[in-house]
Amino acid sequence: MPPLNDIRPSFAGRRSRRVQQLARASRRPAFSFVSGAGDSAVAVILAAGLGTRMRSGTPKLLHPILGRPMLAYVVDAARAATPDRRPIVVTSPATAAIRDAFAGEVDFALQADPIGTGDAVRAALEVVPAGAAEVLVISGDVPQVQPELLLRLLAERRAARAPMALVVVETATPGNLGRVVRADDASVRAIVEARDATPAELEIDEINTGLYAFDAAWLRSQIGGIEPSRATGEIYLTHLVDRARGDSGVADLLVEDDGTLLGINDRAELADAQRNMQLALNRRLMVAGVTMADPATTWIDAEVQIASDVVLEPNVVLRGRTRIGEGTVIGAASQVFDSVIGRGCRVWASVVEQSEIGDDAEVGPFSHLRPGSSIGRGARLGNFAEVKNSRIGVGVQQHHMSYIGDADVGDRTNIGAGTITANYDGRTKHRTTIGEGVFLGVDTMIVAPISIGDGAKTGAGAVVTRDVPPGKLAVGMPARMREPRPASSEGSAPGGGQPPPTGQGPASEQAADAEAAEPPPAIERAVVAAPSSDREARDSGQDP
Repeated sequence: MPPLNDIRPSFAGRRSRRVQQLARASRRPAFSFVSGAGDSAVAVILAAGLGTRMRSGTPKLLHPILGRPMLAYVVDAARAATPDRRPIVVTSPATAAIRDAFAGEVDFALQADPIGTGDAVRAALEVVPAGAAEVLVISGDVPQVQPELLLRLLAERRAARAPMALVVVETATPGNLGRVVRADDASVRAIVEARDATPAELEIDEINTGLYAFDAAWLRSQIGGIEPSRATGEIYLTHLVDRARGDSGVADLLVEDDGTLLGINDRAELADAQRNMQLALNRRLMVAGVTMADPATTWIDAEVQIASDVVLEPNVVLRGRTRIGEGTVIGAASQVFDSVIGRGCRVWASVVEQSEIGDDAEVGPFSHLRPGSSIGRGARLGNFAEVKNSRIGVGVQQHHMSYIGDADVGDRTNIGAGTITANYDGRTKHRTTIGEGVFLGVDTMIVAPISIGDGAKTGAGAVVTRDVPPGKLAVGMPARMREPRPASSEGSAPGGGQPPPTGQGPASEQAADAEAAEPPPAIERAVVAAPSSDREARDSGQDP
């Protein structure tokens, strides 16, 4: 795999070549009426664009990164930087789904016709509270933005006492991003969109990141005067730079090109940002005491919680709000979704979905826990064991291929290979109750609804269609109830007497046969003719 910086499609991952200790004093004009540090700020997040380069019916900002919508990370950063007020998210009719996804978390403004960032901010100002002194404007497609940077931007504008401030990045690959044009004194003179830029302006290597801080009163007074672009007809927020220069200037914050301000426009950039964020998350977890054999192939969602001394082997996927207890090993190729796994467990090459696994349990290899399953402490599930919407008790052994669905299995029960709970009759799901210390023989078929009592047993191949009382043995197809044979010496009848006469079973077996509600149905067998050569050989008494 090539280094991350070698495949980055945009400006991320490169270091700034400009010396950051520029004479900022020459770029900080005196401005007397702007708000001070004690005033409250409100964040405006631009989310009205559909993101056509994603080639998706889903709005761009709802595409997931580490299990959360892209926009959620921007909302988090905005909320941390402006804690006094809820962020305002600007949507359009094309991105109405964002309102459903973030209802109750943010306030919304509607840009009926998305014709540029300037028009989006105008729509947001209709919702901005009158008491807000500053407006922080953030693009919704920069999920790696950090609240510390937003706070620095607000502080830069206040220190400069300027009507607006913006974040600038120098890059060797400016692409189609807006260029920052400077005056002779190094102050920001203009921001020119790439589509409007001259050939000389396209050579500029400083770009606008789309992060702004404004004095709210000044912004309200100027937003309506922005002229549409001659090239596109859109209303650009960047055109306020010229107006700010007339009102004492623009403050700028020059930052390193470290990739955190990478805007996402297509799925390649989405994958790149997700990999960056995943590696950063994995590093934080390893510092906190989690072992990862191969961090590059370990995929963990942002809301997963992992205790110390957990070991994650290669190609592990942990999704949703999964929680993993101390000392657990998640083996190679395991996938866990929205599940809780206790301490000291081992999950090996298996899939766990919306389930719980108690302490010291083992699952796998190639097991599948479907939603609603609960595995008791110390239980063992082995090759091709499947459990769905069932409670498996403490110390249960389910080592081989089997299916337990819609069932309650008591402690210390043994589930033989090939055991199946037939829980669906074509219309309704039925539950099975299996007591403690039950022994289910290989290939046992349990036709729900069924109750099997504590200590009961089933013989190999039993088809259980009736409840099995505690301590009874169910054998046959359909199964009949019998008393289990006690251990005895060879040639002796149970209990030490003489063997029963030939053709006569034990009295308990005869009584069990009499209890059957009806005899088993006759099984029709097809007559299969042997090949002619075989028949002739048999007729002559020779081996075929």
